[in-house]
Amino acid sequence: MAAKIRVLPATPERWPDLAALFGSRGACGGCWCMYWRRTAADFNRRKGRANRASLRGLVTSGRLPGLLAYIDRTPAGWCSVGPRDVFPRLEQSRVLRRIDAEPVWSVVCFYVSQSHRRQGISVALLEGAAAFARRQGARILEGYPVEPRGSDYVDAFAWTGSAEAFRAAGFVEARRASPTRPIMRRYLGA
Repeated sequence: MAAKIRVLPATPERWPDLAALFGSRGACGGCWCMYWRRTAADFNRRKGRANRASLRGLVTSGRLPGLLAYIDRTPAGWCSVGPRDVFPRLEQSRVLRRIDAEPVWSVVCFYVSQSHRRQGISVALLEGAAAFARRQGARILEGYPVEPRGSDYVDAFAWTGSAEAFRAAGFVEARRASPTRPIMRRYLGA
């Protein structure tokens, strides 16, 4: 029997679950999911404890910077979601530049614990992100997954998600400025 996945906002009382999920390495190399929220220089300067403090500050302020996926009561995955404007690094990217002037929300990052990978967590997080963004008034949710050529890539390097997961969650390709980096959108309705 498949485990039931629950997706919930990263509220202040769930900070301990997020910290436990990310572990001492901050998900990956001290990132603490701050890569897209900082300029390159600022991000590199703040790796580790400073990035952890920044993410904790976002969560404990009640700003809801992302979603947690749970299997039973165990935190199993995370995705960062919010208005595109809160992710300044997107604006610096030639490959991920804005498609148009439409106001969009963005899903920029995923982390799924190694023991829970390949169990549908990313798709569940994307479904949860669509529902969350719609409740906040968003009409378009955008993502920036990888679609590697061939099958040789390491899960840890798919931190922006896989195009396959985005398609499974109802996203369609809106533009591709790189062979391996589509911009995908899900239209959320009025």
